[in-house]
Amino acid sequence: MNIDVIAFTDRGRALSRSIAAQLPEEQVQLYAKAAGFQRYETVRSFAQYAMGHADAIVFVGATGIAVRAIAPFVQSKDTDPAVLVIDENGRFVISLLSGHIGGANRLVQRLALALGAVPVITTATDGRGIFAVDSWAAEHNCVVRNINAIKDISGALLRGEQVGLHSTFPVSGALPDGIATDLSLTYGVEISMDRRDDGPFAHTLYLTPRIVHVGLGCKRNTPPDALARWARQVLEREKIDIRAVASVASIDLKRDEAAVCRLAQAWHVPVQFYTAQELEQVQGDFSPSEFVRRVTGTDNVCQRAAAKASRGGRCLLQKTAQDGMTISLYCEDWRIVF
Repeated sequence: MNIDVIAFTDRGRALSRSIAAQLPEEQVQLYAKAAGFQRYETVRSFAQYAMGHADAIVFVGATGIAVRAIAPFVQSKDTDPAVLVIDENGRFVISLLSGHIGGANRLVQRLALALGAVPVITTATDGRGIFAVDSWAAEHNCVVRNINAIKDISGALLRGEQVGLHSTFPVSGALPDGIATDLSLTYGVEISMDRRDDGPFAHTLYLTPRIVHVGLGCKRNTPPDALARWARQVLEREKIDIRAVASVASIDLKRDEAAVCRLAQAWHVPVQFYTAQELEQVQGDFSPSEFVRRVTGTDNVCQRAAAKASRGGRCLLQKTAQDGMTISLYCEDWRIVF
C-alpha cells in the first residue's frame, strides 16, 4: 500500500514518524515543511497529488484542514483513496473517506491499536456491527461493478431485511447475519466473473473477483491496437468481465513489447514477465511448438505464463492463436470465505 502522511507541527512530525514505524511493510512517504521530510508547496497541491496516486492519505492535524484540502479532488467511492485524520497528540484516529472500499476503516483499526488511540469510524454498518459488503469486497480483491447498488444492500441490512447471495464460486464459513442463499429475496449479491447483468434479484449488487490471468505472446512490433482489440474479443467470447483480469503475463523477451505493456496499462493491471527457464518449470498440459522453443527457449509462452501467474490455477482457455498473437486464460483457485 502506498501511504502519504502529512504533518504540520513538531509534535505532528514526531507522530508521523511513529506512524511510519508501525507500517514497515507499506510504502510510506512523510511530508512536512522541515528537514528530513518530503517537501510540498501547499496543502492543496499535496492533496491534489496524493488523491491521484496514493492508496491512503493520513493527515496529522485538524480534521478541518483535511476536509478543505481534499474536497476539490473527491471523485467516487470506488476510486478515492482512504483518507485518515490523526490529531497531533495521537489520541484519535479518524476514518474520513473511503472507509470500506478504500480500506480507511481497516487502516484506522490497525493504527489505533498500534498507537494506543481511539478509532473513530462513523459508517452505519460498522457502528451497528452489520455486514458491510463493500468492505468484504475490498478485503477479498473483488471489484464492485455497480457501485450505486451498495446503498441498496446496506440499506436493506440496516432495516433488518435479509439479503440474498448467489455465486458461481464455492462458499466457506458461516454466512454473515442477514445474508442467505435465497434467490426469492428482493435484494441480493451476485459474485461471478460473468459479464451478465441479469442477476436473480430485483436489486442486485455485482461483485467480480480479480482472479483471471491473461498469458500473451506475439510477433515483434505487433500493433498495440490489434492485440488489445483481439484480447478484449476473446474475453467477451468467453463471457469473462474484463474487470476480472488480475494480471497480464508473458516471457521476459517481451518486456519492451509495446503491445503487451500498453494492454496492461489500459486494463490497469500489473504485467508479469518470466524467463524461459521459469516457464519451462511450470507443470501442466501445454500445446508445444518447436518453432516457439527455437525463438524463445520454451515450447509455449502464453499458456505457461498464464498458468504461472495464476499460481497453479484452473485453465479457462488453452493457447489460442490469431495473426501472430497468442492468448491463454487461467483462473486462480478462489472461493468465498466468510
